[in-house]
Formats: sequence, C-alpha cells, structure tokens
Amino acid sequence: MIPDFKDLDPLLHSQLRLAIMSLLISVQSAEFVFIKEKTGATAGNLSVQIDKLMNAEYIEVTKSFKGKKPVTTCKITKKGIKAFEDYVNTLQGYIKK
Repeated sequence: MIPDFKDLDPLLHSQLRLAIMSLLISVQSAEFVFIKEKTGATAGNLSVQIDKLMNAEYIEVTKSFKGKKPVTTCKITKKGIKAFEDYVNTLQGYIKK
C-alpha cells in the first residue's frame, strides 16, 4: 500500500524561499543585506523571492532609512510561522512513513 502524502507548500518548497523563512523564524527581524549574505543569493533573485513571500503574507517588509541609506527589513508573520511549521511537520510525516 502506498502511503498518503500530504502536499508540500509549493511556495516554501523553493530552496531560497525556504532559506529565507528558516532565517526569519529564528530571529525577530532581519535586514535584506543580512539575508543576502546568509543565503548567498543575488540581490535581484532575493528581492523577487521576498516579494513572493510578502504577497503570500508569510512575511512583512518594511522600508526605512539609516541616514541616507535605504534599509529593507523582513519579519515573519503569524501566517508565515504556521506555514513553515506545517511544512516542517509534513516533511517529518514523510520521514515517518
């Protein structure tokens, strides 16, 4: 008998988006530059993936200035935390089957 596998969230199944969410779940918030350094992503690709997560309401993005320098800060939302936890639980379910 083939086990019944729950679908993984396709939004989180991307390596970079999963990395972003993994970082954000462990910190209160993170600046774009920090996320870029930790993930090794290009600025353009990271920006696109952050937009996708923001549009899904998994993260909040705040733009501000430090002096004259623009700063983009990302923070995981309650919806994002639940989606991440569901994703991890689904993967754990795969392993147990």
